[in-house]
Amino acid sequence: MSRPTEKLRLLTERVLDDDIVFDILTRLPVKSLIRFRCVSKSWYSTITNPIFIATHFKLNEAKSLSNKNSHNGYLLYTPVTEGYSFHEELRTLVYNRDRTVTEISRFITPFPICDAFLNCFCNGIFCLDRCNENNGDHMIYLWNPSIRKFKMLAPALLTDPFDSATLGLAYHSQMNDFKILRLVSFPGSLGEPDPLTEAEVYTLSTDSWRKVVSAELSDPNAGRLSHHSPYIFFNGALHCIAANKHCSFILSFDINDERFHKIMLPLDLLDLYQSYLTVFKGSLAYIIISNHRATGGIMCHLWVMKEYGVAESWTRKCVPMDWFHHFHGCTDNGELLITICMELISIDPENLLQNSLIMESNIRWAGYAANSIESLVLLDGVNVSSEYED
Repeated sequence: MSRPTEKLRLLTERVLDDDIVFDILTRLPVKSLIRFRCVSKSWYSTITNPIFIATHFKLNEAKSLSNKNSHNGYLLYTPVTEGYSFHEELRTLVYNRDRTVTEISRFITPFPICDAFLNCFCNGIFCLDRCNENNGDHMIYLWNPSIRKFKMLAPALLTDPFDSATLGLAYHSQMNDFKILRLVSFPGSLGEPDPLTEAEVYTLSTDSWRKVVSAELSDPNAGRLSHHSPYIFFNGALHCIAANKHCSFILSFDINDERFHKIMLPLDLLDLYQSYLTVFKGSLAYIIISNHRATGGIMCHLWVMKEYGVAESWTRKCVPMDWFHHFHGCTDNGELLITICMELISIDPENLLQNSLIMESNIRWAGYAANSIESLVLLDGVNVSSEYED
């Protein structure tokens, strides 16, 4: 133990009571708390206690929300490394108000991103899906880069013989817990074109899965899941695109009461190339990328739901583009984030101004987060699979 750390331990033990020490520690950054675990047994017990972890998370969440006006959110990406590397880097950039970016962190991934699909993330926690090379089974992991810990989850209940499962990660604020929604589509019987869809939910606090029964899913016309659009966590619910033989729609899952709801999409008979769900300036939005026959270019149709859950409130704005590769989200101030020729750029849909944000020879994965929360989630050691050093 270093001399400054030893002095700190002696000072707190002689002068401060436990409640004051608890309060002070909850206000420290994660990096410091990881180091201070070795100050004493009592500090180690406090920092790894679930109540402390929850309190620290809440304070960091509030701090992150209060700082939102100072920037346009955070860009996350993993560059492609030369050759094969067991670990890759997850880089985080803050998108400043002057439309510049500043790198604030680099974390080593627990697995190569090419081997473990980075499925979704929420409040600083990432969900990875990795295929077992021996038997082909999918293993699901939660990863907290702030503390360099990852956790292999208990096996899911529903089998997925056709590799059709989709995953969505959400933070349950009322219970201060994380949940994963897993939907699996099974092929229907002869004469039933739409496959049957079943759902299960994983809860971090119990480290267990349980099936969820819903009338929306048991209905033969509930629809098959769309795999090209990731889940969006918005307004306390996970949202994904589903479709049946009649129409496309948004299937939402309320994290609190665990009920499914259907939200109708705008009726659009465009030559659809790609579609995505996103959040645009605090509203649920639907992005359609189509070919623009008049110019031979690409047209982005930005549909915004002005009143949540009300299909009649969809409004559209058209944004012409020269080229398009992939959509990654919308910033808090309403800029569209896309990759073009492996360059991540932002486009202002109002004035069509473009801004180059990340220029890499190759970007393996990219994402956007409105806030960045470093937390101690997974530090309590309950069924945590491993810890690694970068």
